[in-house]
Amino acid sequence: MPRISFEFFPPKNIEGSFRLWHCVQVLQPLAPDFVSVTYGAGGTTRQLTHEAVTAIHRTTGLRAAAHLTCVEASREETLAVAEAYAEAGITDIVALRGDPPKGSGAFRPHPEGFGSSVELIEALAETGRFRLRVGAYPEAHPEAASGAADIDWLKRKLDAGADEAITQFFFEAETFFRFRDACAAAGIDKPIVPGILPVENWSGARRFAAACGAHIPDDIARAFENAEAAGASDLLATALATELCEALVAGGAEALHFYTLNKPEMSRDICHALGLVPRPALQQVA
Repeated sequence: MPRISFEFFPPKNIEGSFRLWHCVQVLQPLAPDFVSVTYGAGGTTRQLTHEAVTAIHRTTGLRAAAHLTCVEASREETLAVAEAYAEAGITDIVALRGDPPKGSGAFRPHPEGFGSSVELIEALAETGRFRLRVGAYPEAHPEAASGAADIDWLKRKLDAGADEAITQFFFEAETFFRFRDACAAAGIDKPIVPGILPVENWSGARRFAAACGAHIPDDIARAFENAEAAGASDLLATALATELCEALVAGGAEALHFYTLNKPEMSRDICHALGLVPRPALQQVA
């Protein structure tokens, strides 16, 4: 069976806090390898992310990973956040360049900050305190000159000290396999984990795909449009995601990372369909 992990985003209000707690409760019995909490565009959720990650770590026994970005902070401020995680016993970080604040255009480094994700990874790796994961794009990032340039940049991040990469979502297993093979040909030998987006909302998934450069095959687009008209989009999404995961595992993927969007039921159902059996809940810490 593959190792699994789940991504959440931090709550912005009390209702969001209950939603995040519900996500953890639903998915904890699947014994994930780790769970991660994202960082908002422009670093807008820095404190919320810190609070969510530390609460999950402290109260559930799950291995929690924090997203950390380069945006809107000095090197000193960013490394202070990382140090606070280490002091709290959190040693898993997803190191990213990060999205600029909404409406600000292209990424611009803070005058005293890290200029790129590679610089951030180098600084975190130098501490020797963290397991570092980075993002990868099986289809060219919209800002990349080409797919080959994306792979070159991924290699730089892994060579800088990252331990593992997690891909952006995609819709066909062959997309991941082509990317994996191209990475191997470029000399990348560290794990690359496919990222899975269970499609809870088709219009939202289309927007996400456009923003990150993920190609939507015509047959999948038509299927979702027909399923929405029939009120069966959840059934279709679960079936397609399960089929994708089965193909990835059959093709050698040893781990799967689910982008839950804080809606855990579909991720849970896909894992059940893959044969992942729930285990007794981990003992909670007061």
